[in-house]
Amino acid sequence: MMNMFPAVDPIPLPAPVWFFKALHDLTLSLHFLAAQMLLGGLAIGVWAAWRSGRGGPAAGERRNLAAALARRLPIVMTYVINFGVPPLLFAQVLYGRAFYTSSVLIGGYWISVIGLLMLCYWLLYRFSAGLEQGRAAWGTGLLSLLTAAAVARIYSTNMTLMLRPEAWPAMYAADPAGLSLPPHDPSLLPRWLFMMTGGLTVGGLWLLWLSGRSSFAEASRAALARRGGILAAAGALAQAGLGVWVVQVQPAAVREGLGERLPYAGAGVVWLLALGGAAALGAWCYARRPVSRAPGWAAAALAFAGSLSMVVVRDGIRDLTLAGKGFDVWARETAINWSVLAVFFIAFATGLALLGWLISVMRRAAPVKEEAA
Repeated sequence: MMNMFPAVDPIPLPAPVWFFKALHDLTLSLHFLAAQMLLGGLAIGVWAAWRSGRGGPAAGERRNLAAALARRLPIVMTYVINFGVPPLLFAQVLYGRAFYTSSVLIGGYWISVIGLLMLCYWLLYRFSAGLEQGRAAWGTGLLSLLTAAAVARIYSTNMTLMLRPEAWPAMYAADPAGLSLPPHDPSLLPRWLFMMTGGLTVGGLWLLWLSGRSSFAEASRAALARRGGILAAAGALAQAGLGVWVVQVQPAAVREGLGERLPYAGAGVVWLLALGGAAALGAWCYARRPVSRAPGWAAAALAFAGSLSMVVVRDGIRDLTLAGKGFDVWARETAINWSVLAVFFIAFATGLALLGWLISVMRRAAPVKEEAA
């Protein structure tokens, strides 16, 4: 299988493999959190805007909920994009021979991501502006959601194709222009659905976080806790089932490796515990409708723990699959460049300090009162 991959890069890695792995998994976890906040927030906002347009005693509450989420979604999109760049670069460094090949083979779709992201971003602003002007605007929000889902589908396709070197020669022979999609893969649909369903889980946990914000009236905070609770619980249960499906469609050797290697098996246990915690917290908030900050902090901790552990398991699936086909990422040649690492750590620490300062400024600012149910 080794001859299926392009020749190894002549330049060794400037840092150990585990260093790039740690940075990749951390930044990818943050990217997935932001992406699922976007997907979940859009889905909830579109539903609330659509229901508000049908009238009824709760129409105003639903319109306020949609507006409260819509005005935050363009900001969430900035985190989706900025948190998405670092893990993409780290993946290129570690898996370039596989990742570049799959990207070229679906090049037409891969390059279209840029335009789709711009369209999604613009539609988010139009959705928010329409709601602020008193219109339902759910159609605009739905188009933005479908565009985001299309981007997620392209990413899932590429990340799945990079694990299938046996399909590359036939794809290139059939269409060297990169305008064709790969042949059927049984793991693609469950992987994509798993990430999309995560939007409901994280979206519900996001509502629980918002329910602790003092910018909302107490009645609105209780309603946010109730809606967020039921969404978090339902999303966690659905995502657990899809996660089992994702693992079951993997080759037997990959499934065995996930169970036998402690980092992956441990991460799987943490992921299940985080989903169970999200379901329990959601059910409790649905019944009790708390208006304190504690459930929001618990929701944030569960969301991050679930995202990070899920990324580690995902990393295990990729490494075990590629290793079985002749690509062992842990065997990459390294030549540690301490000067480069020193510059990186200085820039990283500076960025963290500036981020902390910006957060402190934001926390000192007087909250803007808003009404949302």
